[in-house]
Amino acid sequence: MTDSGYSHGHAAHCESGVMSLMMRHHGLQLSEAMAFGLSGALMFAYLPFVKLGGMPLIAYRRMPRAIIKGLQKNLGIKMKMQTFSRPAQGTDRLDALLAAGKVVGAQTSVFWLPYFPAEMRFHFNAHNLIVYGKQAGEYLISDPVFEAPVRCLAADLQKARFVKGVMAPKGLLYYPLSVPATIDYAAIIPGIIKKNARAMLKTPVPIAGIRGIRALARAIGRLGQQELRYAKLFLGHIVRMQEEIGTGGAGFRFIYASFLQEAGRLINNPRLAEASELMTAVGDQWREFALLLAKAIRGKKSQIIDFAALQAKLEDIAEAEAAVYRKLLAEL
Repeated sequence: MTDSGYSHGHAAHCESGVMSLMMRHHGLQLSEAMAFGLSGALMFAYLPFVKLGGMPLIAYRRMPRAIIKGLQKNLGIKMKMQTFSRPAQGTDRLDALLAAGKVVGAQTSVFWLPYFPAEMRFHFNAHNLIVYGKQAGEYLISDPVFEAPVRCLAADLQKARFVKGVMAPKGLLYYPLSVPATIDYAAIIPGIIKKNARAMLKTPVPIAGIRGIRALARAIGRLGQQELRYAKLFLGHIVRMQEEIGTGGAGFRFIYASFLQEAGRLINNPRLAEASELMTAVGDQWREFALLLAKAIRGKKSQIIDFAALQAKLEDIAEAEAAVYRKLLAEL
């Protein structure tokens, strides 16, 4: 089972990278930024009732598989998605698809992928990659967060595909059944952007969108009432969720900024380039926020953490990001 002409590429984020590479393999030239933006997957959610390592889940995009499903809906791509109750069944199906020359997306756990350096492995069960062949008991893998293709033993990939826990992949495999040859970008881009902007600004859920960012800011402001050890763990968790798990807060804002820039060129709308610059600045603010958190965590034991200042910084970010969405709604 070989690669059938598949070409690997490096990306910032796994799911948007996989969909970009898969679409390009099937003849639709779609950058990672366009794959992310056109899926409408940009979001924020602060979920105190969902725990990851004992801490609240903080998400900077929609839930896993949203990019795949969003592109199906918005671009008219038809995808086959399959999960399996038994690991052996899932492995047999993957092998059959590869034998038929398919390039196949798979959801896995980072922790059980041996080609990841040990210091980068953690229990995150929604990592996406492409399997494009099998040779001598090893799968040929195009993992978009790596610069070059890698190999993985069959037993290791099966374990990574069928791990239990939060966001368990259940052996998910996916591949296109049909891909449009061309896209009428002028017809679809404004609507997709406005829908995403409205979702961030006007969600009725108080823990999602801009309201979710402000809810997290208030939670940080209340940390002064907690034990210092817990407070530092909470702040460290925010940094980890933002900068280490997936692409994080700043990274997704930078990808979306690239999408707005590219979309502006495609539909000849310079106002999207202006919004792109504003979103890039928002990404810079998220990075500054992470640095402030890291300094607070690593300070001396006697150092007093200014939780009010951290809350104010995040509230400023919420307002700056909201301003981008208001501009997009007003000018499209």
